[in-house]
Amino acid sequence: MADDVGELLDTLHQLERLLRELDWWQESAPPPKLLQSNVPFHADRLSFHQWLQWVFLPAIRKLADTGGRLPHPCETTPAAQVAWRETPEKAARLLPLLKRIDQLATRLFHRPN
Repeated sequence: MADDVGELLDTLHQLERLLRELDWWQESAPPPKLLQSNVPFHADRLSFHQWLQWVFLPAIRKLADTGGRLPHPCETTPAAQVAWRETPEKAARLLPLLKRIDQLATRLFHRPN
């Protein structure tokens, strides 16, 4: 299990590094009101890559630190495929990392009720 946590943290770091390389990383956080949404992936307020940076990555890192739980499997890849359909070159580089994060996070943290 510790190996899986280490792999997850490494894959999160790879995702961050690639988002930076693709110029999909922001140095300044969006206004707090944009981070408050009940819509999946904050699609009404953020682009998908913004959601990854400001919501998803911090949440998964926190789960890795605390050993928390997910009520549902981690399934970001299908949403990313839809969000990035207009940028297939970027998607092709990012999707394998997201798929691996989904697999690891689900294995580590998903505990159905």
